[in-house]
Amino acid sequence: MTVGAGQSALEKSEAYWGLPSKVRYCRRCVFSNQRPLSTNEYLHTTQSRKDTLAFDDQGVCLACRQMDKVMNEIDWQAREKELIEFLDQYRSKDGSYDVLVPGSGGKDSAMAAHLLKYRYGMHPLTVTWAPHLYTDIGWKNFQNWIHQGGFDNYLFTPNGRVHRILTRLAVTNLFHPFQPFIVGQKSFPLKMAIKFNIKLIFYGEMPAQYGDAGSVNEKKFGGATASAGYQLAVADNRQLSLGGVSVEELKKSYGLSDMDLSVYLPLEPSKAQAFDGEFHYLGYYVKWIPQEAYYYAVENTGFQANPERSEGTYSKYNSLDDKIDGFHFWTTYVKYGIGRATYEASQEVRNRHITREEAVALVRRFDGEFPKRYFKEILDYLSLTEEEFFAVADRFRSPHLWKQDNDGWKLRHPIWDEDKEPA
Repeated sequence: MTVGAGQSALEKSEAYWGLPSKVRYCRRCVFSNQRPLSTNEYLHTTQSRKDTLAFDDQGVCLACRQMDKVMNEIDWQAREKELIEFLDQYRSKDGSYDVLVPGSGGKDSAMAAHLLKYRYGMHPLTVTWAPHLYTDIGWKNFQNWIHQGGFDNYLFTPNGRVHRILTRLAVTNLFHPFQPFIVGQKSFPLKMAIKFNIKLIFYGEMPAQYGDAGSVNEKKFGGATASAGYQLAVADNRQLSLGGVSVEELKKSYGLSDMDLSVYLPLEPSKAQAFDGEFHYLGYYVKWIPQEAYYYAVENTGFQANPERSEGTYSKYNSLDDKIDGFHFWTTYVKYGIGRATYEASQEVRNRHITREEAVALVRRFDGEFPKRYFKEILDYLSLTEEEFFAVADRFRSPHLWKQDNDGWKLRHPIWDEDKEPA
Protein backbone atom coordinates (compact mmCIF):
# COMPACT_ATOMS: atom_id res chain seq x y z
CA MET A 1 0.00 0.00 0.00
CA THR A 2 1.21 3.48 -0.86
CA VAL A 3 -0.19 6.35 1.19
CA GLY A 4 -2.23 8.70 -0.94
CA ALA A 5 -2.89 6.11 -3.66
CA GLY A 6 -5.52 8.31 -5.29
CA GLN A 7 -9.21 8.34 -6.05
CA SER A 8 -9.34 4.69 -7.06
CA ALA A 9 -8.21 3.74 -3.56
CA LEU A 10 -10.84 6.03 -2.07
CA GLU A 11 -13.55 4.35 -4.10
CA LYS A 12 -12.39 0.90 -2.99
CA SER A 13 -12.23 1.93 0.69
CA GLU A 14 -8.76 0.46 0.97
CA ALA A 15 -7.37 0.00 4.47
CA TYR A 16 -3.90 1.49 4.85
CA TRP A 17 -1.00 -0.03 6.86
CA GLY A 18 -2.66 -3.43 7.17
CA LEU A 19 -5.37 -2.09 9.47
CA PRO A 20 -8.45 -4.31 9.90
CA SER A 21 -10.83 -3.50 7.05
CA LYS A 22 -13.89 -3.85 9.30
CA VAL A 23 -14.07 -1.38 12.19
CA ARG A 24 -15.11 -2.93 15.51
CA TYR A 25 -15.45 -1.28 18.90
CA CYS A 26 -14.74 -2.78 22.29
CA ARG A 27 -17.91 -3.66 24.18
CA ARG A 28 -16.44 -2.25 27.40
CA CYS A 29 -14.52 0.91 26.44
CA VAL A 30 -14.46 3.06 23.29
CA PHE A 31 -11.27 1.76 21.66
CA SER A 32 -11.62 0.30 18.20
CA ASN A 33 -9.65 -2.48 16.58
CA GLN A 34 -7.84 0.24 14.59
CA ARG A 35 -5.80 1.25 17.65
CA PRO A 36 -2.17 0.51 16.72
CA LEU A 37 0.15 -1.17 19.18
CA SER A 38 3.45 0.48 20.01
CA THR A 39 6.18 -0.58 17.62
CA ASN A 40 9.92 -0.36 17.24
CA GLU A 41 10.14 3.19 15.89
CA TYR A 42 13.56 2.58 14.38
CA LEU A 43 11.93 0.21 11.89
CA HIS A 44 8.96 2.49 11.14
CA THR A 45 8.85 3.38 7.43
CA THR A 46 6.22 4.43 4.91
CA GLN A 47 5.68 0.74 4.13
CA SER A 48 5.22 -0.42 7.73
CA ARG A 49 2.16 -2.46 8.63
CA LYS A 50 0.50 -2.10 12.02
CA ASP A 51 -0.35 -4.68 14.63
CA THR A 52 -3.55 -3.54 16.32
CA LEU A 53 -5.45 -3.97 19.57
CA ALA A 54 -6.73 -7.51 20.07
CA PHE A 55 -10.32 -8.37 21.01
CA ASP A 56 -11.52 -11.57 22.66
CA ASP A 57 -14.47 -13.67 21.52
CA GLN A 58 -16.79 -11.56 23.69
CA GLY A 59 -15.80 -8.38 21.88
CA VAL A 60 -13.73 -6.99 24.78
CA CYS A 61 -10.32 -5.48 24.07
CA LEU A 62 -7.06 -6.63 25.61
CA ALA A 63 -6.64 -3.34 27.51
CA CYS A 64 -9.92 -3.91 29.34
CA ARG A 65 -9.03 -7.52 30.11
CA GLN A 66 -5.66 -6.46 31.51
CA MET A 67 -7.40 -3.89 33.72
CA ASP A 68 -9.69 -6.62 35.04
CA LYS A 69 -6.53 -8.21 36.44
CA VAL A 70 -5.39 -4.89 37.92
CA MET A 71 -8.75 -4.33 39.59
CA ASN A 72 -9.69 -7.85 40.65
CA GLU A 73 -6.85 -10.37 40.60
CA ILE A 74 -3.63 -8.80 41.86
CA ASP A 75 -2.67 -8.87 45.54
CA TRP A 76 -1.24 -5.36 45.83
CA GLN A 77 0.04 -5.84 49.37
CA ALA A 78 2.09 -8.79 48.18
CA ARG A 79 3.32 -6.77 45.20
CA GLU A 80 4.48 -3.95 47.50
CA LYS A 81 6.30 -6.45 49.71
CA GLU A 82 8.00 -7.76 46.59
CA LEU A 83 8.99 -4.18 45.68
CA ILE A 84 10.50 -3.45 49.08
CA GLU A 85 12.55 -6.65 49.01
CA PHE A 86 13.68 -5.87 45.47
CA LEU A 87 14.71 -2.28 46.28
CA ASP A 88 16.67 -3.49 49.30
CA GLN A 89 19.10 -5.07 46.83
CA TYR A 90 19.82 -1.72 45.15
CA ARG A 91 19.47 0.95 47.87
CA SER A 92 22.76 2.80 48.38
CA LYS A 93 24.21 3.13 51.86
CA ASP A 94 25.96 6.46 51.22
CA GLY A 95 23.15 8.39 49.52
CA SER A 96 24.57 8.00 46.01
CA TYR A 97 22.15 7.56 43.12
CA ASP A 98 20.65 4.08 43.13
CA VAL A 99 17.73 4.43 40.71
CA LEU A 100 17.13 6.47 37.58
CA VAL A 101 13.63 7.80 36.84
CA PRO A 102 13.00 9.20 33.35
CA GLY A 103 10.24 11.79 33.14
CA SER A 104 9.05 15.32 32.58
CA GLY A 105 7.46 16.15 35.90
CA GLY A 106 4.06 15.11 34.62
CA LYS A 107 1.78 13.26 36.98
CA ASP A 108 3.21 9.78 36.36
CA SER A 109 6.93 10.52 36.58
CA ALA A 110 6.28 12.87 39.50
CA MET A 111 4.52 10.13 41.44
CA ALA A 112 7.08 7.46 40.52
CA ALA A 113 10.07 9.53 41.62
CA HIS A 114 8.37 10.74 44.80
CA LEU A 115 7.28 7.26 45.90
CA LEU A 116 10.72 5.80 45.31
CA LYS A 117 12.45 8.57 47.25
CA TYR A 118 10.10 9.38 50.10
CA ARG A 119 8.19 6.14 50.69
CA TYR A 120 10.82 3.57 49.82
CA GLY A 121 14.02 5.40 50.77
CA MET A 122 15.74 5.34 47.39
CA HIS A 123 18.03 8.03 45.98
CA PRO A 124 16.73 8.76 42.48
CA LEU A 125 18.33 10.73 39.70
CA THR A 126 15.60 12.06 37.41
CA VAL A 127 16.41 12.60 33.74
CA THR A 128 14.40 14.50 31.15
CA TRP A 129 14.50 14.56 27.36
CA ALA A 130 13.10 18.00 26.54
CA PRO A 131 9.85 18.45 24.61
CA HIS A 132 9.92 19.98 21.13
CA LEU A 133 8.40 23.22 22.43
CA TYR A 134 7.65 23.58 26.14
CA THR A 135 4.22 24.83 27.10
CA ASP A 136 4.08 27.33 29.96
CA ILE A 137 2.34 24.81 32.21
CA GLY A 138 4.74 22.04 31.16
CA TRP A 139 7.77 24.12 32.11
CA LYS A 140 6.15 25.16 35.38
CA ASN A 141 5.38 21.55 36.32
CA PHE A 142 8.92 20.50 35.43
CA GLN A 143 10.34 23.20 37.71
CA ASN A 144 7.89 22.31 40.50
CA TRP A 145 8.88 18.65 40.24
CA ILE A 146 12.50 19.55 40.94
CA HIS A 147 12.08 22.40 43.42
CA GLN A 148 8.91 21.43 45.32
CA GLY A 149 9.22 17.68 44.91
CA GLY A 150 12.91 17.83 45.71
CA PHE A 151 14.88 15.96 43.04
CA ASP A 152 18.19 16.07 41.24
CA ASN A 153 17.64 16.27 37.50
CA TYR A 154 19.44 16.29 34.19
CA LEU A 155 17.51 18.02 31.39
CA PHE A 156 18.78 17.22 27.90
CA THR A 157 17.70 19.38 24.97
CA PRO A 158 18.75 17.94 21.60
CA ASN A 159 20.22 20.05 18.81
CA GLY A 160 17.27 22.20 17.76
CA ARG A 161 18.15 22.30 14.06
CA VAL A 162 18.48 18.52 13.86
CA HIS A 163 15.32 17.95 15.89
CA ARG A 164 13.31 20.18 13.56
CA ILE A 165 14.61 18.35 10.48
CA LEU A 166 13.70 14.96 11.94
CA THR A 167 10.30 16.16 13.15
CA ARG A 168 9.43 17.62 9.76
CA LEU A 169 10.41 14.35 8.08
CA ALA A 170 8.38 12.38 10.62
CA VAL A 171 5.36 14.55 9.79
CA THR A 172 5.66 14.53 6.00
CA ASN A 173 6.65 10.85 5.68
CA LEU A 174 4.81 9.21 8.59
CA PHE A 175 2.43 11.88 9.94
CA HIS A 176 4.00 11.10 13.30
CA PRO A 177 5.32 14.33 14.87
CA PHE A 178 6.27 12.66 18.15
CA GLN A 179 8.65 10.10 16.67
CA PRO A 180 11.95 11.97 17.27
CA PHE A 181 10.88 12.62 20.86
CA ILE A 182 9.90 8.98 21.38
CA VAL A 183 13.18 7.50 20.16
CA GLY A 184 15.24 10.10 22.00
CA GLN A 185 13.53 9.74 25.33
CA LYS A 186 13.67 5.93 25.12
CA SER A 187 17.40 5.76 24.40
CA PHE A 188 18.41 8.59 26.77
CA PRO A 189 17.81 6.87 30.16
CA LEU A 190 20.07 3.90 29.44
CA LYS A 191 22.87 6.21 28.32
CA MET A 192 22.53 8.24 31.52
CA ALA A 193 22.35 5.13 33.71
CA ILE A 194 25.63 3.90 32.23
CA LYS A 195 27.21 7.34 32.65
CA PHE A 196 26.33 7.44 36.37
CA ASN A 197 26.72 3.70 37.00
CA ILE A 198 23.10 3.37 38.12
CA LYS A 199 21.87 -0.22 37.94
CA LEU A 200 18.12 0.33 38.17
CA ILE A 201 15.72 2.27 35.92
CA PHE A 202 12.06 2.72 36.83
CA TYR A 203 9.17 3.87 34.67
CA GLY A 204 5.67 4.41 36.05
CA GLU A 205 2.61 2.91 34.41
CA MET A 206 2.68 -0.26 32.34
CA PRO A 207 1.90 -0.14 28.59
CA ALA A 208 -0.15 -3.31 29.03
CA GLN A 209 -2.82 -1.26 30.82
CA TYR A 210 -3.45 0.44 27.47
CA GLY A 211 -3.47 -2.74 25.42
CA ASP A 212 0.16 -2.76 24.29
CA ALA A 213 2.34 -5.83 24.18
CA GLY A 214 3.06 -7.52 27.46
CA SER A 215 1.04 -8.16 30.58
CA VAL A 216 0.30 -6.43 33.87
CA ASN A 217 2.13 -9.41 35.35
CA GLU A 218 5.32 -8.45 33.49
CA LYS A 219 7.40 -6.35 35.86
CA LYS A 220 10.32 -5.41 33.64
CA PHE A 221 11.22 -4.52 30.08
CA GLY A 222 12.09 -7.30 27.69
CA GLY A 223 10.09 -10.16 26.30
CA ALA A 224 6.99 -8.79 24.64
CA THR A 225 7.98 -5.19 25.29
CA ALA A 226 11.22 -5.54 23.33
CA SER A 227 9.31 -4.83 20.12
CA ALA A 228 7.47 -1.86 21.59
CA GLY A 229 10.06 0.83 21.03
CA TYR A 230 12.61 -0.35 23.58
CA GLN A 231 15.42 -1.35 21.25
CA LEU A 232 18.41 -0.50 23.42
CA ALA A 233 21.29 -1.79 21.33
CA VAL A 234 21.95 -2.47 17.65
CA ALA A 235 25.05 -3.66 15.85
CA ASP A 236 24.46 -1.80 12.58
CA ASN A 237 22.72 1.58 12.54
CA ARG A 238 22.33 1.35 8.77
CA GLN A 239 19.33 -0.91 9.39
CA LEU A 240 17.52 1.92 11.17
CA SER A 241 15.34 4.84 10.08
CA LEU A 242 14.25 8.14 11.59
CA GLY A 243 11.37 10.11 10.14
CA GLY A 244 10.91 7.33 7.60
CA VAL A 245 14.40 7.94 6.19
CA SER A 246 17.35 5.59 6.62
CA VAL A 247 20.27 6.73 8.73
CA GLU A 248 22.54 6.58 5.69
CA GLU A 249 20.15 8.73 3.66
CA LEU A 250 19.86 11.25 6.49
CA LYS A 251 23.62 11.71 6.35
CA LYS A 252 23.81 11.75 2.56
CA SER A 253 20.81 13.95 1.67
CA TYR A 254 20.19 16.04 4.78
CA GLY A 255 23.74 16.77 5.89
CA LEU A 256 23.38 15.14 9.30
CA SER A 257 26.43 13.64 10.95
CA ASP A 258 26.93 10.61 13.17
CA MET A 259 27.21 13.01 16.10
CA ASP A 260 23.93 14.72 15.15
CA LEU A 261 22.12 11.38 15.14
CA SER A 262 23.88 9.67 18.03
CA VAL A 263 21.49 10.96 20.72
CA TYR A 264 18.54 9.36 18.90
CA LEU A 265 20.09 5.97 18.18
CA PRO A 266 20.56 2.87 20.32
CA LEU A 267 23.94 2.03 21.76
CA GLU A 268 26.39 -0.39 20.22
CA PRO A 269 25.94 -3.81 21.88
CA SER A 270 29.35 -3.64 23.57
CA LYS A 271 28.41 -0.35 25.25
CA ALA A 272 24.92 -1.52 26.19
CA GLN A 273 26.44 -4.52 27.93
CA ALA A 274 28.07 -2.10 30.36
CA PHE A 275 24.61 -1.82 31.91
CA ASP A 276 24.14 -4.97 33.96
CA GLY A 277 21.08 -3.65 35.77
CA GLU A 278 17.33 -3.77 35.17
CA PHE A 279 14.39 -1.75 33.86
CA HIS A 280 11.14 -2.04 35.84
CA TYR A 281 7.63 -0.61 35.88
CA LEU A 282 6.55 0.80 39.22
CA GLY A 283 2.99 0.13 38.04
CA TYR A 284 3.68 -3.59 38.41
CA TYR A 285 4.18 -3.13 42.15
CA VAL A 286 1.82 -0.22 42.90
CA LYS A 287 -1.77 0.01 41.64
CA TRP A 288 -1.51 2.73 39.00
CA ILE A 289 -4.64 4.82 38.40
CA PRO A 290 -4.03 8.00 36.33
CA GLN A 291 -6.43 10.16 38.35
CA GLU A 292 -4.80 9.09 41.60
CA ALA A 293 -1.37 9.84 40.13
CA TYR A 294 -2.68 13.32 39.32
CA TYR A 295 -3.89 13.96 42.88
CA TYR A 296 -0.66 12.55 44.30
CA ALA A 297 1.47 14.82 42.09
CA VAL A 298 -0.63 17.88 43.01
CA GLU A 299 -0.16 17.19 46.71
CA ASN A 300 3.50 16.20 46.68
CA THR A 301 5.28 17.89 43.76
CA GLY A 302 3.24 21.01 43.03
CA PHE A 303 1.80 19.64 39.80
CA GLN A 304 -0.81 21.91 38.21
CA ALA A 305 -3.50 21.10 35.67
CA ASN A 306 -3.81 23.06 32.45
CA PRO A 307 -5.76 26.31 32.99
CA GLU A 308 -7.80 25.39 29.90
CA ARG A 309 -9.26 22.13 28.64
CA SER A 310 -6.79 20.34 26.39
CA GLU A 311 -7.91 20.56 22.77
CA GLY A 312 -9.34 17.32 21.41
CA THR A 313 -10.49 16.11 24.82
CA TYR A 314 -12.23 17.06 28.03
CA SER A 315 -9.37 16.74 30.55
CA LYS A 316 -6.77 19.20 31.82
CA TYR A 317 -3.97 17.05 33.27
CA ASN A 318 -2.65 14.61 30.64
CA SER A 319 0.24 15.24 28.22
CA LEU A 320 0.70 18.94 28.96
CA ASP A 321 4.44 19.41 28.38
CA ASP A 322 4.76 19.97 24.65
CA LYS A 323 3.00 22.33 22.27
CA ILE A 324 3.06 19.50 19.75
CA ASP A 325 1.08 17.14 22.04
CA GLY A 326 -2.28 18.10 20.58
CA PHE A 327 -1.02 17.53 17.04
CA HIS A 328 0.27 14.10 17.97
CA PHE A 329 -3.23 13.07 19.08
CA TRP A 330 -4.82 14.74 16.04
CA THR A 331 -2.58 12.67 13.75
CA THR A 332 -3.79 9.46 15.41
CA TYR A 333 -7.34 10.63 14.76
CA VAL A 334 -6.54 11.20 11.09
CA LYS A 335 -4.71 7.88 10.62
CA TYR A 336 -6.77 5.56 12.83
CA GLY A 337 -10.00 7.38 13.67
CA ILE A 338 -8.85 7.45 17.31
CA GLY A 339 -8.30 10.83 18.94
CA ARG A 340 -7.33 12.19 22.31
CA ALA A 341 -10.79 11.92 23.85
CA THR A 342 -10.98 8.25 22.85
CA TYR A 343 -7.72 7.46 24.64
CA GLU A 344 -8.76 9.29 27.79
CA ALA A 345 -12.38 8.15 27.90
CA SER A 346 -11.33 4.52 27.38
CA GLN A 347 -8.92 4.77 30.30
CA GLU A 348 -11.61 6.28 32.52
CA VAL A 349 -14.08 3.52 31.62
CA ARG A 350 -11.48 0.88 32.48
CA ASN A 351 -10.81 2.57 35.82
CA ARG A 352 -14.56 2.65 36.58
CA HIS A 353 -14.79 6.46 36.59
CA ILE A 354 -17.34 6.83 33.78
CA THR A 355 -19.74 4.56 31.93
CA ARG A 356 -19.32 3.52 28.32
CA GLU A 357 -22.35 5.63 27.40
CA GLU A 358 -20.71 8.69 28.95
CA ALA A 359 -17.49 7.86 27.10
CA VAL A 360 -19.29 7.67 23.76
CA ALA A 361 -20.83 11.09 24.39
CA LEU A 362 -17.43 12.57 25.26
CA VAL A 363 -15.85 11.09 22.14
CA ARG A 364 -18.66 12.43 19.97
CA ARG A 365 -18.22 15.92 21.43
CA PHE A 366 -14.44 16.27 21.58
CA ASP A 367 -12.59 13.68 19.47
CA GLY A 368 -10.94 15.15 16.40
CA GLU A 369 -11.17 18.75 17.55
CA PHE A 370 -8.33 20.51 15.75
CA PRO A 371 -5.60 21.90 18.07
CA LYS A 372 -5.63 25.57 17.06
CA ARG A 373 -3.91 27.02 20.11
CA TYR A 374 -0.32 26.49 18.95
CA PHE A 375 -0.96 25.91 15.24
CA LYS A 376 1.04 28.87 13.94
CA GLU A 377 4.03 28.02 16.14
CA ILE A 378 3.95 24.41 14.99
CA LEU A 379 3.80 25.43 11.33
CA ASP A 380 6.79 27.72 11.88
CA TYR A 381 8.63 24.92 13.68
CA LEU A 382 7.97 22.48 10.82
CA SER A 383 8.58 25.08 8.08
CA LEU A 384 5.24 24.15 6.52
CA THR A 385 2.42 26.32 5.29
CA GLU A 386 -1.12 25.66 6.44
CA GLU A 387 -1.99 24.35 2.98
CA GLU A 388 1.00 21.99 2.98
CA PHE A 389 0.14 20.68 6.44
CA PHE A 390 -3.44 19.80 5.56
CA ALA A 391 -2.37 18.30 2.23
CA VAL A 392 -0.08 15.96 4.16
CA ALA A 393 -2.90 15.12 6.59
CA ASP A 394 -5.28 14.20 3.78
CA ARG A 395 -2.72 11.76 2.32
CA PHE A 396 -2.87 9.80 5.57
CA ARG A 397 -6.65 9.38 5.80
CA SER A 398 -7.25 5.70 5.24
CA PRO A 399 -10.20 5.35 2.82
CA HIS A 400 -11.83 2.60 4.89
CA LEU A 401 -12.15 5.10 7.77
CA TRP A 402 -12.93 8.37 6.01
CA LYS A 403 -15.30 9.80 3.44
CA GLN A 404 -15.47 13.32 2.04
CA ASP A 405 -18.54 15.32 1.17
CA ASN A 406 -19.44 19.00 0.80
CA ASP A 407 -19.05 19.46 4.56
CA GLY A 408 -15.53 18.03 4.64
CA TRP A 409 -14.08 14.78 5.99
CA LYS A 410 -16.24 12.47 8.09
CA LEU A 411 -15.66 9.12 9.74
CA ARG A 412 -17.41 6.26 7.97
CA HIS A 413 -17.90 4.26 11.17
CA PRO A 414 -18.09 6.55 14.24
CA ILE A 415 -18.75 4.84 17.54
CA TRP A 416 -22.07 6.62 18.05
CA ASP A 417 -23.32 4.88 14.90
CA GLU A 418 -21.99 1.43 15.82
CA ASP A 419 -25.47 -0.04 16.30
CA LYS A 420 -26.32 0.99 12.74
CA GLU A 421 -23.44 -1.00 11.30
CA PRO A 422 -24.32 -4.26 9.52
CA ALA A 423 -23.27 -7.39 11.37
